[in-house]
Amino acid sequence: MRYAYGLTSALLVGGAAISLVTGYPAGAQVAQNDDANMERVVPRAGAPESFADLTEQLQPAVVNISTRQRIEVQQNTNPFAGTPFAELFGRRGEKRGQQRQTREAQSLGSGFIISADGYVVTNNHVVSPTQRGTVEEITVTMPDGTEYPAELVGNDAASDLAVLKIKRNSAFPFVTFGDSKGARVGDWVIAIGNPFGLGGTVTQGIVSAVYRNTGSGSAYDRYIQTDASINRGNSGGPMFDMQGNVIGINNAIFSPSGGSVGIGFAIPAEVATPIVKKLMAGQEIERGYLGVRIQPVTDDLAASLGLPKNRGEFVQAVEPKAAAAKAGIQAGDIVVKVNNKDVTPDQSLSYLVANISPGTKVPLQLYRDGQRLSVNVTVGKRPSEEDLAKQQNFDPDAETPMPDSDSASSGIIEESIGLQVIPLTPQIATQLGVTPDTSGLVVAAVDPNSDAGTKGLRRGDIILTANYKEITSPADLEKITAKAEAAGREAVLLRIQRRGLPAQYVAVRLR
Repeated sequence: MRYAYGLTSALLVGGAAISLVTGYPAGAQVAQNDDANMERVVPRAGAPESFADLTEQLQPAVVNISTRQRIEVQQNTNPFAGTPFAELFGRRGEKRGQQRQTREAQSLGSGFIISADGYVVTNNHVVSPTQRGTVEEITVTMPDGTEYPAELVGNDAASDLAVLKIKRNSAFPFVTFGDSKGARVGDWVIAIGNPFGLGGTVTQGIVSAVYRNTGSGSAYDRYIQTDASINRGNSGGPMFDMQGNVIGINNAIFSPSGGSVGIGFAIPAEVATPIVKKLMAGQEIERGYLGVRIQPVTDDLAASLGLPKNRGEFVQAVEPKAAAAKAGIQAGDIVVKVNNKDVTPDQSLSYLVANISPGTKVPLQLYRDGQRLSVNVTVGKRPSEEDLAKQQNFDPDAETPMPDSDSASSGIIEESIGLQVIPLTPQIATQLGVTPDTSGLVVAAVDPNSDAGTKGLRRGDIILTANYKEITSPADLEKITAKAEAAGREAVLLRIQRRGLPAQYVAVRLR
């Protein structure tokens, strides 16, 4: 099997080499033969005969990075552990039975030198400690095997970038950042790094996508995608264009198996360059912040609101007293422009706002209940990644008690969305953990085959509004869904309150 794979690979490479040398792609030639009247598209020949010369110039500036960490671990010294007597003797000697010990761990990654005096760029996660760990030593290894102790000059968790410094009496070889804005899908690129500890590994491919959004929702979810092989250990290594400029920093892969499947992501140079300069200068990285919880405008959301697809982002919640709340932005708004720049999947709201200096006043365009509005917002300062994680620490598995089945049995079934609903009384509101004066409808049952069931609506959810209209009776919901159907809408927008979670909007398709 090993030899069979090798033969197949050789044949594929050989075929590619022939088509590139001739300059006529096989697919285009076949298409011409099928239709004599079809105009043949002959692309300009641009494939290098070899990457050897370029690699020879660049490889001396690409380094391997390793860290030595000390990690605290709990070790059970109870001699009865794993026996029926463990609990009995464990209580009496509990303090003796648990001892804090440390173990040593290592991490491997890649990086590249960007100045003759030894500044090195890599990913933050390459040099950051694991949970309950402390980095004791960072070592940079040159291609010739020479090792240098490295100092951490600065790091930034949000962008996953870090800068190190190494020293020697003579100048270091270095590379420079290029202009990633000029990258095009189909451009040749090469990646050099340390996959699986195999230093000095070179892979080649093309730019598969420019500014790929992976859906993480982070401020820097904006990557160059490539099919150049990137594996564990390539993190922090450079992605070069054919002029030898760094246009990306290899950062992550998409892989069901853990190995390369031809989908790798690199931080664009235009994102990395200003952050690296600030880290080298010892400056604090400040980013803009609105204080909103957002989601993309999906097809269902667009259908429920009558808006174009792939434009804007939907505000699920607004943080009290933050910049958005002060500007009058509300949950349910759709932000379509920030400072006259369109909000798109390639240019997300988080990215646009993060790159605005805190304290700057900018215009925002948004839709609210079908009306286009413009507001001015003074951008706030983005909290640290740790603080943001704490704000989002909700319990998704909170139990939701419901009134007894006799009261629920009188619920009205809204066939168009597959929900059985009942009025929210003060007594039920108290049982569900909301204030007695909360108005809305309670979901008593969900058709699992409906879109509502597919999207996770469940018994005990409270419907606060439908298409931005307050509802207090099943008849209200029925009128709104009927109106949406008459208008040719394919979905309705429900605002759902679930115990232990903030209210959020869910677009539910009609059936």
